[in-house]
Amino acid sequence: MTSTPEELRHEVIQARERLGDTVEQLAARADVKSRARARAAGIQEDMRQQAGQAAERLGGPPLAAVAGGVALLLVLMAIRGRRAEKGKG
Repeated sequence: MTSTPEELRHEVIQARERLGDTVEQLAARADVKSRARARAAGIQEDMRQQAGQAAERLGGPPLAAVAGGVALLLVLMAIRGRRAEKGKG
């Protein structure tokens, strides 16, 4: 079965697109720093939401500020702890 030059060009273009997509996916997986930042941001947002919910249950803005500060402190401590563990290894 012979292919025309135009069919071959089309196949090459498709192969390049697939290869480009694969390279992008691998690069995203290899970028550990960005993945860690995204995860930390997600955890921080979750903590803020939980602190807000707790503040609503317990009674208002001043308590919400304290709960938010505590949540932020916990996130920062977790990040520092992981960095310290990484430095030991």
